[in-house]
Amino acid sequence: MTSEQTHPSGRSGVSRRGLLFGGAVAGLGAAAAVGADVLLNRLQPGTATERGGEAMPALHGSDTVPFYGTHQAGIATTPQAHATFIALDLRAEIDRSALRRMMRVLTDDAARLTQGEPALADSEPELGTVPARLTVTFGFGPEFVMRAAGPSALPDWLGPLPAFSIDRLDPAWSDGDLLFQIASDDAFTVAHATRMLLKDARSFATVRWTQHGFRRALGSEKPGTTMRNLFGQVDGTTNPSPEDEDFARVVWAADGWLAGGTSFVLRRTRMDLDKWDRLDRSGREQSVGRTLANGAPLTGVNEHDEPDFDAKTSIGFPVIPEFSHIRRARSENTDERIFRRAYNYDHPPSGAEISDSGLLFVSFQADALQQFVPIQRRLDELDLLNEWTTPIGSAVFAIPPGCVAGGYIGDTLLV
Repeated sequence: MTSEQTHPSGRSGVSRRGLLFGGAVAGLGAAAAVGADVLLNRLQPGTATERGGEAMPALHGSDTVPFYGTHQAGIATTPQAHATFIALDLRAEIDRSALRRMMRVLTDDAARLTQGEPALADSEPELGTVPARLTVTFGFGPEFVMRAAGPSALPDWLGPLPAFSIDRLDPAWSDGDLLFQIASDDAFTVAHATRMLLKDARSFATVRWTQHGFRRALGSEKPGTTMRNLFGQVDGTTNPSPEDEDFARVVWAADGWLAGGTSFVLRRTRMDLDKWDRLDRSGREQSVGRTLANGAPLTGVNEHDEPDFDAKTSIGFPVIPEFSHIRRARSENTDERIFRRAYNYDHPPSGAEISDSGLLFVSFQADALQQFVPIQRRLDELDLLNEWTTPIGSAVFAIPPGCVAGGYIGDTLLV
């Protein structure tokens, strides 16, 4: 085989070897040769090039999400493939002035990292140059708000959720004073950003818990495809879209220091995959009220068909059972809606089990008590999925609005 290659069109092409060492490069010098090699290997975002006869995929590492704005990024943002959620506890001596200093530093570094720039004190600045749609979202727990502005600043919903009979909550996965939600399409980027932000915060707070989640990798499915959880279920079909007219009413707070912000609920739900394996496909679909194949309601054909809860079988039973998840989650009250942004988790199993997996159910809503709690109460009462799922962690945070360049996250509370 010669070093020359023939293009699909049948025209003779110039190989990299031929270009660098043949007559085409004669007299150009080493610098030109190196430049030509770089040119042949360069990939531009949104394009593909040919190397060794194979099409090379477009790169997405330089993709960025704006940090500054009315709302914090990482909420209405299309979910990234990887997310880390970290709750911190404030040190006893941290007061309002210290909170202000901390949030200025955190905001500055988060703004830099999300745009592919290294944090100011980054000793490995090369690691901060691939944002891959990195977003950093900050949340405040009750103690943070109390120290910042006193009890009068506390929203009614900011605190532990009411107790539910299905809960088996572990303090190791619950509550906290300060939240970091760090998400990117690249797990390496999430890890580096996590380290940088924790370095900023270590004089002010200690880590209470860390939870890692994942979705499908970027490019593995068509944009807009509803995620699946590890039960194989299409998860989040009826989620409102940021383009919906009433999205702002569902998600964003309208008053006070939180205007433009939202409430955040994280429920860590263990999924018993070993027990789920023993249930046949029909039983799985009855428990959810949707087909596993494409997420269509049992009364429909396509995922987004409206379910018919009045439809009956030939012997008079509801086609979509009353105990199904889809039926229990649905409300006639349109105010009882949430915006979900969930992630799967999967940890190494131990003992006889072959899985330690579950769902990091994340939801955003203007008021957690009025919107999230009524839904959860109905699920607590009858949802058949409770046979295979157990909430083991729960946390509620206030997500402050975004900020402008020169400001900082939380400046509406800490002014």
